[in-house]
Amino acid sequence: MLVIVGALAPAVCAGQDSLAPAQFSTGQSVFAEANSVEANTESDDSDSKAPPVEDSRDRIFYPGDTEKPKPLLRKLALNIVLDEKDIFTSPFHVNRHNALEWLVPLLVTGALIPNDRRIANSLENSRGQVSWGGRISNIGASYTLIPIIASSYVYGAWRDNAKGREVGVLGTETLLDSLILVEVLKEIARRDRPNEKHPGDFWAGGASFPSGHAMETWSIASLLDHEFKHKKIVGITAYALAGIVSAARIAAREHFASDVVAGGTMGWFIGRHVYDTHMSHLAHNHASLLPTIVPQADPVKRSYGAALVFNLSPDR
Repeated sequence: MLVIVGALAPAVCAGQDSLAPAQFSTGQSVFAEANSVEANTESDDSDSKAPPVEDSRDRIFYPGDTEKPKPLLRKLALNIVLDEKDIFTSPFHVNRHNALEWLVPLLVTGALIPNDRRIANSLENSRGQVSWGGRISNIGASYTLIPIIASSYVYGAWRDNAKGREVGVLGTETLLDSLILVEVLKEIARRDRPNEKHPGDFWAGGASFPSGHAMETWSIASLLDHEFKHKKIVGITAYALAGIVSAARIAAREHFASDVVAGGTMGWFIGRHVYDTHMSHLAHNHASLLPTIVPQADPVKRSYGAALVFNLSPDR
């Protein structure tokens, strides 16, 4: 069980090595595109192709675009399939560069599991505590978060705000990724909740491990923190709410401490993964590769065309 926890806690951090944006030099891009244009003008049998897109998500959609619901939902579904592939294959990509990101959650969760009952019983566990904990934790329920995130896309489409559309699309993707993962893990662990017949026991038929509320709120908090990295108050507020929701799930006797830690950790990595895999160099203002169309002409060979050049520039 601990192996599963540790393997999936970082969720997808290892898969990012293979999903990093492509790096192009200016000179290479110019010559590659120029040769491609000349070959196309001189011969119809050319096999030259445009530089491949490194991440298949960039071929599906740019999250800042405004689209009609049907194509948007279709592309969103394809992205979720790619995300889940990365999530469930991430244990096979552990390396020395990300080993700590896997080891720390494993050790923390492993240390908490034997002490979960003692921690839960150390609380007052009064009727008021349980009641208020349940009410506060509703902030992190999917039926609360999804409308909030969806409204960001509606606002972005209405006000022509790319950031609002991006948060709406990526937030929805993040939540759905979290919901799929948490339901799979709950079915595997089948751990009884603190208020059930065999509290803390795994494979007892329960749905305690990991905490879905914690995973969902921390995934959205992580996404917002990365989206608004230059506005620290956004990340601080989001993480504070995620922490309150996580603590409330323990107070409501719906989850143990290890459930919350495991869910929150996985959620954070999912939010980071979704953000990183959609930061296309061609689609965002803070890209470091900016495309420029440069005319190409060779009167001697009677060859005319244009080259797409990627100029290196610092992030904005």
